[in-house]
Amino acid sequence: MKVIILSASTGGGHMSAANAIRDYLISKNHNAEVIDTIEYISPFLNKTVTEIYEYVATKSPMLWKLVYKSSNNKSINRLIGSTNSLISRKLIPLLEEYQPDIIVTTHPFTTEMISKLKKHNKTNVPLICVMTDYAPHRTWINKYVDAYVVANDDMISAMKDMGVDENIIYSFGIPVDDSFFSQKNKSEIKQEFGLKSDIPTVLIMAGSCGFANVGRIYKSLQRIKKDFQIIIITGKNPKLYKTLQKLVENKEVKYKILSRIPIKVPKFPNFKKLKFIRKFSKTFKNEKYEKFTKIVYYTNQVDKYMWISDLIITKPGGLTVSEALASNLPMALYDAIPGQEEENADFLVGNNMAVKLDSKKGVTEIIENLLENPQKLNSMKVNCENFDKSDSLKNMLKLFEEVLDSYKK
Repeated sequence: MKVIILSASTGGGHMSAANAIRDYLISKNHNAEVIDTIEYISPFLNKTVTEIYEYVATKSPMLWKLVYKSSNNKSINRLIGSTNSLISRKLIPLLEEYQPDIIVTTHPFTTEMISKLKKHNKTNVPLICVMTDYAPHRTWINKYVDAYVVANDDMISAMKDMGVDENIIYSFGIPVDDSFFSQKNKSEIKQEFGLKSDIPTVLIMAGSCGFANVGRIYKSLQRIKKDFQIIIITGKNPKLYKTLQKLVENKEVKYKILSRIPIKVPKFPNFKKLKFIRKFSKTFKNEKYEKFTKIVYYTNQVDKYMWISDLIITKPGGLTVSEALASNLPMALYDAIPGQEEENADFLVGNNMAVKLDSKKGVTEIIENLLENPQKLNSMKVNCENFDKSDSLKNMLKLFEEVLDSYKK
């Protein structure tokens, strides 16, 4: 079976899900290839779209919330679909060259593009959409999709309300690499990483965040009396890595912070909290931080770091959340981007697999409450275990084969 997986690099989760599917298919002796679709169509367009998304989502979250909610409206969604339709034809040479048996999409833009091609009889290849968030959005929904793979059962009824036939919705979970599901020896890994084996471990995923929020969380953790150790993974963010190293070494750290000034927008009365942004500098004065801390740059061993941790502090992006769930790791969530990340957080908190970090209540109090109550933390861990999607990739392969067989009849 030849499978082409079309994704996009706006957010890491889409490509990571695509790569997990590809690697599993190849391990089962199928041909599979991942294409960064917008990059394939136009590197300039891809750079522009990615940079705009990252800037608006992180620097102007209320504006992103407006965009997210508006695009969930039928009429606005049709406009977006029309724009995608104009560039979808650029994928025809790719499909003609690769001649896939199945097309899998892990991004709403690519799902829309292939659906448009099917509508205009430019391709008749089965289309399977793998959704990479924990709540549905109308941009994913298209008439010519043969099957949807979704993150959880709650999404099925919501998608039915959007007009999707429930018989083509499969709650297999967001695919992650099999390494996150495999059992590991905690003591050996802690020894390998130079960590203590007899105290709790808190993991902070900080790569997509600025220093200010991570620094404040780190300082808040220092106020907890209970003894525990901290791992901070910065990802490919050298500036954040170096700044955190200075902080951990009790050196004075200067950083820039954004101040958001609220303004009223008469045409959008529900979005009165839109804000202008002003930058100014602040300083973390050197203090004595006593919690043992390991700062990690980019690593391909995230599965091991999650496996040895007792709690992860992270933004609720679909990829990290799915990896944490696969590792049975309770979550404390911060800085959710309005829209999909907020919806991810609501699902996790509602199912007692995570807590939200509330600046009003205080990070210190929330995390201390979890670490001082092993039963509460264990209850969250059990709920993560019960949300078992370890057969996600296996089930997907079976679905691909069934859909392909139905086309041959």
